Amino acid sequence: MIDRCRKFLRLSRSGRKLFVQALFLLPVTALALRLLNFKSVRSALASLAPFDDTLGQEAVKGWRQISITARMVSAAARYGLCHANCLQQALVLWWLLRRQGIESDLRIGVRKTADCFEAHAWVERLGFVLNENEGVYQRFAAFDHPIVAAGGRIE
Repeated sequence: MIDRCRKFLRLSRSGRKLFVQALFLLPVTALALRLLNFKSVRSALASLAPFDDTLGQEAVKGWRQISITARMVSAAARYGLCHANCLQQALVLWWLLRRQGIESDLRIGVRKTADCFEAHAWVERLGFVLNENEGVYQRFAAFDHPIVAAGGRIE
């Protein structure tokens, strides 16, 4: 516990802020997905953070900021009170990036094994997977179009 506190305190101010936001947003998103359908939650998140690409153009938001955001969502999912699934994590990451003016795509892929059908969600920017390793394309067949496309277009 003390090591976790030290790690948290060593984070930059923006890293701490992103971690706390994700810590709060993950259970809220989980609850919203239980009470509403995916499309309603996605639309609500989009309306809470209308995409403004002028925010991202200041310094063409670097990969470092994107990486920090993805790591903070992952850490919040790992250490938070509720165990967030891939869809909840992907929605929160997509929304936090959107609030920073960073375009990203919310992707969903599927696979069928011997006796089960599985789905997985992740976030991409310019074709690069942000919260998963690149091997996700070997494990899951992604839909042709993102569920939520860069620039905030909702498919």
